[in-house]
Amino acid sequence: MSPYLAAEDLSMFGRDPWWLVVIKAVFCFAFLMVTVLFSIVWERKVVAWMQLRIGPNRHGPWGMLQSLADGIKLMLKEDIIVRRADKVVYVLAPIVAAIPAFMAIAVIPFGPAGNEISIFGHRTTMQLTDLPIAMLYILAVASVGIYGIVLAGWSSGSTYPLLGGLRSCAQMISYEIAMGAAFASVFLYSGSMSTSTIVEQQQDRWYILLLPVSFILYIVTMVGETNRAPFDMPESEGDLVGGFNTEYSSIKFAMFMLAEYVNMVTVSAVATTLFLGGWRAPWPVSTFWEGANHGWWPMLWFVVKVQLLLFFFIWLRGTLPRVRYDQLMKLGWKVLIPVSVTWLMLVATVRTLRNENYDFADIALYVGGGVLALLLLSFVADMFRQKAKETERPAPAPTAFDPMAGGFPVPPLPGQELPAVPRRRPRRERELIVSGGTDTQSDGSLDGKEASDG
Repeated sequence: MSPYLAAEDLSMFGRDPWWLVVIKAVFCFAFLMVTVLFSIVWERKVVAWMQLRIGPNRHGPWGMLQSLADGIKLMLKEDIIVRRADKVVYVLAPIVAAIPAFMAIAVIPFGPAGNEISIFGHRTTMQLTDLPIAMLYILAVASVGIYGIVLAGWSSGSTYPLLGGLRSCAQMISYEIAMGAAFASVFLYSGSMSTSTIVEQQQDRWYILLLPVSFILYIVTMVGETNRAPFDMPESEGDLVGGFNTEYSSIKFAMFMLAEYVNMVTVSAVATTLFLGGWRAPWPVSTFWEGANHGWWPMLWFVVKVQLLLFFFIWLRGTLPRVRYDQLMKLGWKVLIPVSVTWLMLVATVRTLRNENYDFADIALYVGGGVLALLLLSFVADMFRQKAKETERPAPAPTAFDPMAGGFPVPPLPGQELPAVPRRRPRRERELIVSGGTDTQSDGSLDGKEASDG
């Protein structure tokens, strides 16, 4: 792989006749819809298997038509518009959330950029289109989907949807920063923002091996971007009832669910394209089968990789509990962003040294020296910080705990104890007075008497 910028050859795109463009667009839409229908059933089946229960098993063979039945049911349910809602924005919000989710698939390659396949006698590429800045297009389209969720929460005229919309806005903006830094590492290493060129650059080695930190960062951020467990803060039923879509029903609610699952497929396709070799066959297959990366076979490898990442989404949902919102934002701002920026600087340094024709041993020496220097500086800083803490004056005694601070009862913090409640001693010992006279023999006689009275 050349250390210089990759030569982008996008001459194969933009030459298809209009009817072939329509066929490709319909295929992309159908691929997303069928994958979503399958993913919903698969998620319910896998989570049921994890929880030792059956799952959907009524509609269709093995319950495979359950999601289709749910979609038809939602379309036939009564569509309610709440009285205090801003009706125009209320109706527009699910549309704004759903449409951008479908647009990103346009630049995802399902196969090689050459004339590998023939559709009705016309040789074409297995991709709708490609751009020199295709990855920036994906980021821009993903950002537009935030408006649908925020507008849905605001236009409902209710408190809980508004809180869910604000949570989602802050969460998605925070995690997009780390996601962009993870993308930038791939751009630096591949020398291109074109999706087809990025896949071509992974001919010798997938970027999950060359850029493992970028892959881990993107995996975490894509879960946060899609509002999936354990980062489903905008929809947390425990404290927000249902989040930004609380006041939605019928087809509008179905569009929000559709947008969530389409976004899952989209981010999985992006992860496959950037880090898992895209449409390329996995290592054992590509070594002994020369035709594995030609014809219609690349689409099979692409779909298998996407389904494995969708299984990862389901696995997380069935395994991890929901985190608190402060933990979510702390992870985004204090962990992911610093790590992604540091890793980006490291990748840029390596690429610069490679462009200057430095040996791999020299690059490893320089990078390792830089990492050791940072660790040494952090160790020295921790030593001085610890000495400063030891020389500080002892902390003042904690103030007494007031259980009625501000006029409302509050629980004690760790290390605090409730004050003892003074109790007045009784003047004389209280006697147990039994109702019904003194000749009561047992509780059974009382029960029998009450039953007879009833």
